[in-house]
Amino acid sequence: MGRLRQKGQAGAAKAYVTRSMAIKKLQCSLADFRRLCILKGIFPREPRHRKRANRGSSAPTSFYYAKDIAYLAHEPVLRKLREHKAFAKRLARALGRGEWSSAKSLEENKPVYRLDHIIKERYPTFIDAVRDIDDALCMIFLFASLPSNDRVSASLVENCARLAAEWQLYVMRTNSLRKVFLSIKGVYYQAEVMDQLVTWLVPYQFTQSIPSDVDIRVMLTFLELYQTLLGFVFFKLYTDVGLVYPPPLDAHKQDTGAGIDAFILEEKRRERQSSDPLSPHTAEAEGKKVSSKAVRQAIKALAASGISEAVPENGVPAEEGHDQKEEEFVSRPSASNPEGTTELPTLHSLSSLPQNRTTNIFAPYTFFLSRETSRPIFEFIVRCFGGRIGWPSTSGSGSILDEADESITHVIIDRPAVQRQDETDAERSRRQRRKYVQPQWVVDCINSGKILLEEPYSQGKILPPHLSPFGDREGAYDPRVGIDEDAAMNDAEGGDESAEDGSDDAKSVSEHATEEPLEAVIQAARSDPAVARAAELEAEAGGMDYGTFEKRIAKSPKKSARSSETNDSVEDMNKMMLSNKQRKLYEKIKYSERKRQAENAKLEERRKSLRKTQKRELKSS
Repeated sequence: MGRLRQKGQAGAAKAYVTRSMAIKKLQCSLADFRRLCILKGIFPREPRHRKRANRGSSAPTSFYYAKDIAYLAHEPVLRKLREHKAFAKRLARALGRGEWSSAKSLEENKPVYRLDHIIKERYPTFIDAVRDIDDALCMIFLFASLPSNDRVSASLVENCARLAAEWQLYVMRTNSLRKVFLSIKGVYYQAEVMDQLVTWLVPYQFTQSIPSDVDIRVMLTFLELYQTLLGFVFFKLYTDVGLVYPPPLDAHKQDTGAGIDAFILEEKRRERQSSDPLSPHTAEAEGKKVSSKAVRQAIKALAASGISEAVPENGVPAEEGHDQKEEEFVSRPSASNPEGTTELPTLHSLSSLPQNRTTNIFAPYTFFLSRETSRPIFEFIVRCFGGRIGWPSTSGSGSILDEADESITHVIIDRPAVQRQDETDAERSRRQRRKYVQPQWVVDCINSGKILLEEPYSQGKILPPHLSPFGDREGAYDPRVGIDEDAAMNDAEGGDESAEDGSDDAKSVSEHATEEPLEAVIQAARSDPAVARAAELEAEAGGMDYGTFEKRIAKSPKKSARSSETNDSVEDMNKMMLSNKQRKLYEKIKYSERKRQAENAKLEERRKSLRKTQKRELKSS
């Protein structure tokens, strides 16, 4: 006779636990449980059968893996939280009794937990940590721009601002910035660090306020984890490039508004420490005393394994000042897959890669910021790409040049052009030598990887469309497409007006040339009503009046309806061969395509109407 199975002792009922059961097992509050889940990376799971997992109940609740909750039961942070709970009770009792000395001693011995072990658990390798710092950087830059209040302390904001400045200093030092996009939310940056793309968002320098409906405690828990993570990552990055971490801060420069220039980048001094005299039979390597006997044993072991390595005669490692060959990582075949080897990126391999030439596109130029432009944004961008930049004293201290410097080649200005009446000859000659560009020119040069013409971005002109460098997908709307065709069409219309007595053969040839694209537009308008307005504008631009367009639309339904019915029948037959899950996925994909086509058609219609308005204005003038 088989073993009897009891209800709730096997299957989904045992693999999952509800949130209330987890809190009861861990003996902690809901806030502490939420904090533990955030720090350890544990999130709710969705069982396949909710009723079975909830032991027959259909009440809505959150489920967690039972193994994850058992994993949390041995967490050192949980023990510290329990100690803090007991500490709060003792402190409240001491304050209530008026025992001020006891309260002071309790406050000095307040339990504090650390998150170092959690960082090591969640990120086994350094590449994993670099790959996951996108959200951390966004959170750090967000809190660095928030005002301090009773919920967000001033020390927390100051620490976030320090971490943000350290990251910007590293990116500028290594020229790691690759893409920039000015959006409504803020400025998107993308840098390449250790062969990994890191993207983060920096808000604009406006007065921020914390909404009352936002649970700031959850964000502070994430911020606590991210601060520890970025401390580990920045220490490794600074150490790899030979810099001291954390960089020293000049308090005087910080008080005068120097920004990131208040931090001083210092290189590590590699000096051999000679604090204790060593015996003739011992040597010091990596801070540890090594005897000559241990060195001889190591040499014998290397000789036995067949590895030949250059060792000094006295067995003492050479000084760091001498040139040494760096040991390279050698990939070994795995036991499961002997043919393939895993290539891991190392500092030596990454430094040997060819450097991108576009990282120093601003090296020959010197920029000066006008007072209405954002200094932190463009100082960071220009210096990342090798340029020199200055700003007026009203934007802060630390500028390396003033407005009258003769080496300035470009002035970044964002206000309309105004003719000065009291301009001197020296100021006029200086203005003629320089290029006055709007801020978008700097960003577009970075995204295109080359220096663009300054004329379309000059002061007071209507700027070309600023496109996101992250939207490289098929079918995306590009407002630059069709501009050349519109210009050619306008030139052709002007030529027709000047030569009204042209031959009939030329007219028939032009009508035949525009017949096929107009037919395609009309068919598209018939099949999709979203592009009907765009098709009407296209037909009007092609020389067709509204009555003829309506007649063509009325004639086309039979053929289009017949073809659409055929396509729908074929699509329905194909859908019948798909499973339910695949059919839903296919319908989602088609819905996204239709939505994107409708958005593109709407934008195309707007572009056509703007072109038409501009053409009317030109004709009226």
